[in-house]
Amino acid sequence: MTRLERIYIARHGFRMNWHNPNWTTPTNVARDSPLSALGIEQAEELAKHFESMPPEERPTAIFSSPYYRCLQTATPVAQRLGIPLYVEPGIAEWYTPVVPHSGLHPRPPPAKALKGFVPTVDVSWAPTWQPSRRGETVAELYGRVADFLSVFIPRLESSLSHERILFVGHAASVIALIHDLLGEKAPVRIGCATLTTLDRKSDDILGGWKAVGKMAHADFLTGGVQRDWGIEDIKTDGDEVVEEPGVPGTENDEDVGYGLLWHSKM
Repeated sequence: MTRLERIYIARHGFRMNWHNPNWTTPTNVARDSPLSALGIEQAEELAKHFESMPPEERPTAIFSSPYYRCLQTATPVAQRLGIPLYVEPGIAEWYTPVVPHSGLHPRPPPAKALKGFVPTVDVSWAPTWQPSRRGETVAELYGRVADFLSVFIPRLESSLSHERILFVGHAASVIALIHDLLGEKAPVRIGCATLTTLDRKSDDILGGWKAVGKMAHADFLTGGVQRDWGIEDIKTDGDEVVEEPGVPGTENDEDVGYGLLWHSKM
């Protein structure tokens, strides 16, 4: 059993839909914007940053949100370092609760289907956790990521030999990862392709980590911090958040296959 000692956490690069209203996605999943040209450059710069590290400091595996922009961001790192890229929906996009009777939020396909769009994907890792398509409050987002980590890290340590990994997620899931691993609500804003490094300080999964250097830094990015975002940017009243409409045409769909997915195999 190999103990996980370091976690790198990155957000995806700049999204195409932020500057092109006529964007399309190869996955045909609603709201699944690919990266813009700037985002692709940021992904390459992230990869070069990892490549510049001593081999003993580099991540040896990547776990990415299933959204296309995250897989695009992770791919240059996987290729330059020669490490596996796994799909992990436990760190997927955060959507606030759906407006009643408006349908459900989108869900990307599983790894085997995503490999048709991103050949770098390694399909040998089965997902640990799946978010509900009904959306989440802020507390439910933090709870989802905490529950995911509580299962994911012991599973990783017992099944794969990795002391250092990279998570590639979204602004909200990155913030939740940092919050839950540090055990405190860190006042952090997350820019595109920014990077946070956390080291193990105890055997605790939640709260058992410490930040190394500046969180969500963009020192390696030519354009610096772009489109930084924080939880406070969502209109809230306590834990209340503005509801979002679901995807048209999903009004009669059932929200199935969410929550812990690995329990039957543990």
